[in-house]
Amino acid sequence: MADDAQTIDPSEIGETDAPPVDEAPYKLVFEANKCIAAGKCAEVSTNWEMELSTGIANPDTYFFGEEDLDHNVRAAEVCPAKKDRGVIHVIDRRTNEEIAPDPEGDGTLSVDW
Repeated sequence: MADDAQTIDPSEIGETDAPPVDEAPYKLVFEANKCIAAGKCAEVSTNWEMELSTGIANPDTYFFGEEDLDHNVRAAEVCPAKKDRGVIHVIDRRTNEEIAPDPEGDGTLSVDW
């Protein structure tokens, strides 16, 4: 990832109006500007839909609990955008680590902003 001056802290993204962490311990960070409209996320997750007018995927919710973790992780893992590095990121709000796709294998947020 970039130097510390450019590093994005996942704990800050979307937290202004977020539900309490104990109610929704996971969140999505979505690089919509890099979505290539492959639709793989919508095929594997009930949280994701393809907006036909824009060709961009949209999650129904950005914050969720354990019951919705598996299919959101799968959506992140199957996303072919960014040369299979994906544009859907599942973050554990308790640790601020990226669960998926986590291409570096170290929990750092793999966005390209």
